[in-house]
Formats: sequence, structure tokens, C-alpha cells
Amino acid sequence: MKNMKYLGLGLLGGVIPAGLVFIFQLNTTSPLTEKSTTSPQYPVHTTSVMPVGAEMNTDFTVASERTIHSVVHVTTKVVRQQIVRDPILEFFYGPGAGKKENLYGQGAGSGVIVSEDGYIVTNNHVIADASEIEVTLNDNQKYSAEVIGTDPSTDLAVLKIKANHLPAIQIGNSDNVKIGEWVLAVGNPFNLTSTVTAGIVSAKSRNINILRQNGDQNLFPIESFIQTDAAVNPGNSGGALVNTNGELIGINTAIASRTGSYTGYSFAVPVNLVAKVMSDIIDYGVVQRGFLGVRIMDINQELKESKNLPNTHGVYISEVISKSAAEKAGLKDGDVILKIGAKNVNSSSELLEEVGKARPGEKLSITVRHKGGSESIKEVVLQNQEGETELVARTETPKAVLGATFEKLSAKEMKELNLDSGVKIKSLSPGKLKSLGLTEGMVITRINNEKVSDIETLTSRLNKKNGGILLEIVTQSGRKEYIGFGL
Repeated sequence: MKNMKYLGLGLLGGVIPAGLVFIFQLNTTSPLTEKSTTSPQYPVHTTSVMPVGAEMNTDFTVASERTIHSVVHVTTKVVRQQIVRDPILEFFYGPGAGKKENLYGQGAGSGVIVSEDGYIVTNNHVIADASEIEVTLNDNQKYSAEVIGTDPSTDLAVLKIKANHLPAIQIGNSDNVKIGEWVLAVGNPFNLTSTVTAGIVSAKSRNINILRQNGDQNLFPIESFIQTDAAVNPGNSGGALVNTNGELIGINTAIASRTGSYTGYSFAVPVNLVAKVMSDIIDYGVVQRGFLGVRIMDINQELKESKNLPNTHGVYISEVISKSAAEKAGLKDGDVILKIGAKNVNSSSELLEEVGKARPGEKLSITVRHKGGSESIKEVVLQNQEGETELVARTETPKAVLGATFEKLSAKEMKELNLDSGVKIKSLSPGKLKSLGLTEGMVITRINNEKVSDIETLTSRLNKKNGGILLEIVTQSGRKEYIGFGL
């Protein structure tokens, strides 16, 4: 519905993720070798914010020195498949039939060290689809990185490297950021490592419609970017936006450009939202997202006149979802949300950000103006997407082998693929199997000509084997393939 959002996005012309463009090369012979409703504090590095009225610091050397070692270079290897049409195969199997060939590509971006023991925050789009991830520190030390978790709804991801005593960045408070204050962008544009640029905060709570909503995939975008005119270019994605004290106030994510390079404005996820998402991923393995349960609209002059509103302040509720947290708290269609706690909210992006900082089960005090003009404060207990107030418990994730986890085939799948044994690939993270071009849903039926009857057989062979491996694979379409590699 036009101008309407489901509170839990489209591509604005000229707005692009600030990630380095992937470069692909065809290569068919040598593959790439207890419950709590209070947010834990990750990381623990916090500092005070410069008092209002304090002298503005326009010497950026101290801030640069404090942050440049906390920003890392993230490089990725990506494998994608394409079908090369074959006239002979098309004769037998019809138009479009052909051989699968792998495209091997690489990309790059930035990341920010947020804890001394190796946790790094970056953008989800920097590491999406990566088969291998490498992190290079400012002193040129290199580490393989593990993906701890991702949140496409905020375009954030958390990585982990096996290292200690790292220079973790100091965390600031993005709520206290003011329009017009100086900021620095620290990152690795165009693979130029350790680059610092300066600008000012141009706007806050910007919604640029770069993230896409998809309820089926649990994607409910939260866009409330800090807009700056600090130069950000491809490769800066996932890097740090810092204030003149050297405190992290945002993660650089996108640029406004007609050319693919910086031409005016860049956008960063505010650090208060980053800290919440990061803590959830580290503590629970999944983002604990609270939902208010309303559809909302920004109030412009046209809406003000059509709904006979006294002014354009607040966010208009066009619909309260049945059985939602909002309905239980007594919010009604046509109410206007004026405040979350003591904070005024005058746009849907501001409201999304404030709710996005909270977890299911947490209470929010919401000031609303009703249709008759009266105001009241409602106590809303947020719910998750399933309508529950309980936090999702950390589940024991299946142990990955060579970057893959596996699951049994159902009887139906066995029948459809005409198999009597085999193990299906459930998930793939950066690792050997993903780099070989395997995909989720493929079935491994044999390893070195030994039938794979269960998950334990497969994982034990992969864990113990040294030397050559030959896998017999059945694709989701039923085609049999063979993949060989060395360990």
C-alpha cells in the first residue's frame, strides 16, 4: 500500500550498497581451493558523549588514530553457477539444457572490530553468498572468518576470527548525534586500505528504500540511516562512521550515486541499533525482533487534511493488526503515535528504529493522540512474529563439516528422487563444499564409492579422510553428478 509500512523496503533510484562490485571469472578446471528481557552489552567499550555546548573538535588526528586499527578489510570468494547451453543436450532434453559451469568471483568491503576476542561487525551484503571470507587487520595480519549470524532486515552481519587482544573500537551513542556535527568514515574503498574521510551529519532517520520487505523470509526492513557527506565509495561498506572523539556511531552501508562512486551522500546504520542486533546474534544466534503490530504512515499535508489532523507531528496508524501487541494495549486505527518513551517520533523510520532496539517481552511507553484529540500513554508489551513475548532460546546448531550441515531425506524426497539412501545439504556457510559450487538441497549419495546411509557416516568420513575425495551428488532435479577434491 502506498506510503504505508508494516511495523515490525524498494530501491531508490541512485542509492546503492557501498560494497565493491564482484568480479567473476569462468573457471571450470581449478575450483577455489536463560531468558532475559534486558539487552546484554556487547561490546563493553562505552564512553561518555561530548556535552552539548562543548567546543567542537575539528582536529581529526586523534579520532583517526583511535579508530583506524579497529577497521578491517573483508575480502570474499564467491562461487556461482551458470548453464552453458549444449545443442546435443538440447536435442535430447529440450531448449535450455546444458552443462553447469562455475563462475568464481571475489568481492571486498570493510568491517569493525567490536570486541578484543575477535567479533567483527560488517554489512550483510558484503559477505552474502561468500564461500570463503578473509579478514585483514590494519597491520596486515590475515585471518579466516566465520559467520556468526546475519540480519538482512538491517543489512548487518557478525563475523568471528580466532584472535585475542584486538583493538576494539569505542562505542558511542547514535541518539546523541546531531545534524551538522563532524564525522569520519573509516574503511577500505577500492581496496585502498585504512582510508579516512571527513564530512558532517546531513540528516538522521533517513529511509532510502534500499532494503526489501519479504514476510515469507522474515525480512522486515528497518531503515533509519544517518546521512552524511563524508566520502564513501565501493569497499567502504561495513566500515566505521565515527565522531570526533573516535567513537563508533554507525556502520557505513550505502551511497547515493548515479555513477557507482561517491557523488554526495552516504548512509550508515546507527550504532544503537547495531549494538542491539549484534548482541542478539552473539547471545542467541538470531535477532530477537519485537513487533508492535500496526501499519503506519508518515503524516504529510495531504494526510493531515484528509484525516483532519491538527498538525503533521507523529506517525499515523492506518491499521492495528488483530491480536497484536498494539491491539492488546488499546491502540486504535486512526491513532497517531507521538512518542516512544520521552522521544518524539515524527517519521516511520524513527518509529521503526526505536521499536527495533527492543526485544519481545519488553515494555514500551507510547504516547498517542486519539481521533478526538485527547492524548494518552499506552504500555505496550512487544511480541515476536508468532505473537509470543518469550525470547527465542539459543538452539544447538548442527556441527558444520567443511562449511555444511546436513539433514535426512524424507520418504517423499526419497521417492521423488528415486533414491534408497543419501543425505541432503541443509545449509552452507563459507567453506570447502560451498567453494566447490555445491548448493543447499543437493543430496550426497556416495563418498569414494561408499553408500551414504546417514549423516554420521558422511560426517565421519569427511572429518577423518586425508587425500582425495569423490562425492556422488544428486541435484534437486534428479541429475547425478560427481565432484572430486582434496583434503
